Amino acid sequence: MALKNFDELIAKVKGGPKKTVALVQANDAHALEAVIAARDIVNAVLVGDPEKISEVLVSLGQNPADFNIVAVPEGMHPSVCAANLIHEGKADFLMKGKIMTGDLLKGVLSPEANLRTGKLMSHIIIAEVPGYHKLLCVTDGGMCTYPDLEKKKDIVQNVATFFNNLGYEKVNVAALCAIETVNPKMPETVDAAELKRMSLSGELSHCYVEGPISYDLAMCPELGPVKGFESPCAGDFDVMLAPEIVVGNVLGKCLVCTCGGRMAGLVLGCKVPIVLTSRGSSADEKYYSLALGAGYNA
Repeated sequence: MALKNFDELIAKVKGGPKKTVALVQANDAHALEAVIAARDIVNAVLVGDPEKISEVLVSLGQNPADFNIVAVPEGMHPSVCAANLIHEGKADFLMKGKIMTGDLLKGVLSPEANLRTGKLMSHIIIAEVPGYHKLLCVTDGGMCTYPDLEKKKDIVQNVATFFNNLGYEKVNVAALCAIETVNPKMPETVDAAELKRMSLSGELSHCYVEGPISYDLAMCPELGPVKGFESPCAGDFDVMLAPEIVVGNVLGKCLVCTCGGRMAGLVLGCKVPIVLTSRGSSADEKYYSLALGAGYNA
């Protein structure tokens, strides 16, 4: 069953067991605001420098004694410290605090963290867009720069598994291109057609990939007859698969900044999801991302 909006997602999360997020380098005001606001759906462990974390909590009108704060041992990467909480059963997923994304992932990818699964790590943006009848995902606009066919296959499987876990039986994926026909001079169209074949043959499970397909045909079913294009999913896609990072990044930001959408972001492919939003993300966006992480059973 498709989720129409973030309110439905939050209701779903509240109906399940309460998860715990480990906030890495927790001395970040927006991230802490989100954790505080999300007390109804998640518990939190604040990882980092206790003094700095306490200062931010006090600035937000909170009593640090009310929070579970874990100091990072000297010489240990904060991501590894947070990962240890996962392995000890004290946390269920991670969230980026006041730490650069590259530094966060460096720790996550280290052997000491033991969070790798052997799968490609990829980023998803989930947007609630005015005028669209359900949540819409864009991938990958944050991690995989210029994925080849094999990496696109992994990106699709990551997002399909994620949505299946949320209760979707079959995920509709649009492999976006500038045109809707295969052109050998445009490699992304060749990849899109092959991904469609993989979804039909079962090489990609629990999803249907349509491609190559342009954004307008994916979103506006009335244009199909005009352009002589048929798709069973036109106007009903769950996922927009970007051919490369620029398209995914721009599309995700357009849905929010221009279309007035609400957004959440996660990294998939590890043993647990990682809440990863941009430095400019609002506390609301981080709250919705926490709901996404809490709703996923790794």
